[in-house]
Amino acid sequence: MKIVLVSAVALIDVDGRVLLAQRPEGKSMAGLWEFPGGKVEAGESPEAALIRELQEELGIDTWASCLAPLTFASHSYDEFHLLMPLFACRKWEGTPQSREGQSLAWVKARDLAKYEMPPADIPLIPILRDWL
Repeated sequence: MKIVLVSAVALIDVDGRVLLAQRPEGKSMAGLWEFPGGKVEAGESPEAALIRELQEELGIDTWASCLAPLTFASHSYDEFHLLMPLFACRKWEGTPQSREGQSLAWVKARDLAKYEMPPADIPLIPILRDWL
């Protein structure tokens, strides 16, 4: 089974809320909420992928030194196996804005389970809740 490496981030604001993005129509798992991020390209580190994806998807800048490894997800879908490191980030420049048609929501950790998420993301919720 093909392994797909995706890097994701829990952007945490000064109020301790986490940013979620809703997958837009036309993408697989449309309508589900997820942590921002994306596929790691060949020759790219997970941190570099996040820096690129955050600029492309949300219009914000951050740095590798601001990305703290938190946990990871390992989940088998029908077509591939997803390996997804999740980083925590509390420092960035700019205001996150939807650049790819996705809805955004700032969510308290205790409320993350109220948002329908892809199966790979669900085990990350209690880890974030306990950490925050």
